[in-house]
Amino acid sequence: MDFINHLRYKAKLASATIVLPETEDIRVLKAAALLVEEGISNIILIGDKENIEAKADQEGLMLPDGIDYFQFKEDPYREKLADYLYQRRKHKGLTSEQAYELLKQPLFYAAALVGTGRADGCVAGAMNTTGDVLRAAIQVIGLKPDSNIVSSVFLMHTMDEKILTYADCAVVPYPDEDQLATIAADSADTHLRLTGEDPKVAMLSFSTKGSARHERSQLVVNALEKVTEKRKDLKIDGELQFDAAYVPQVAERKAPGSKVAGQANVFIFPNIDAGNIAYKITERLAGAAATGPIIQGLNKPMNDLSRGCTWEDIVNTVSVTALSSEKAEKV
Repeated sequence: MDFINHLRYKAKLASATIVLPETEDIRVLKAAALLVEEGISNIILIGDKENIEAKADQEGLMLPDGIDYFQFKEDPYREKLADYLYQRRKHKGLTSEQAYELLKQPLFYAAALVGTGRADGCVAGAMNTTGDVLRAAIQVIGLKPDSNIVSSVFLMHTMDEKILTYADCAVVPYPDEDQLATIAADSADTHLRLTGEDPKVAMLSFSTKGSARHERSQLVVNALEKVTEKRKDLKIDGELQFDAAYVPQVAERKAPGSKVAGQANVFIFPNIDAGNIAYKITERLAGAAATGPIIQGLNKPMNDLSRGCTWEDIVNTVSVTALSSEKAEKV
């Protein structure tokens, strides 16, 4: 069973309900149809049922029974949803009237369904920017209690059937040492949850164990100290160059005695430049399949899509979202 089928199978066991707000996009509707037909997840589509079905029909798509259709203006709980958002954001000056108006936007409404537990997760970004998706997620769902930042990972499925986790490649441009420590801990948890593999985390730099002295490599060393203080359970080491983290023979020379060097499967890049470039090189030159970005650090899952995504990408992201939900923890 390849990794994508493995994700879909595990998501099916979770039986989570995922909300898709961008129902004007036929890719979203195609994904919704397969997700329900295959029993991978339960689906809520935001919008008028007749209009959505008419859109699908124009494209020759028959939407299956079992999909739920929600609209804020017809939601019997809309006042409670507005009060939920008001209570979350009143310290920022949001009024109850403004909260009600915000929830007329599908992204915010979908996020509120997740925040209040009526859905287990949300997937968006086929039509909206990453900034728009994260804004709704952070304002409506919020960060989990032990997190100080929202970040992302890509799962890289290599030609030799390894699953590597890269972070952060899409959200945090230049994390400070506290943020980098949180990204490392969150990425280890994400890797374990989605792959079932024991995470071995490499804090990457252009230096290995003090081979070069610079404030940028020192930031990585400081981040390592902070994450190990909080998470003594993690197998984590740094600072490591990529070859020392990945190649056993190089690890023996550059980082002898390390429990991570030469066998890492979670790679924490010092900034988004390095992370974004690395995942695309791995994808394009090494032939790895990239799944992501997978958003982490939120209190409940809301994941982003590339606006260039395929409908199959949406299916995969919904599967990942279902596996990040509270229902998956009970499977």
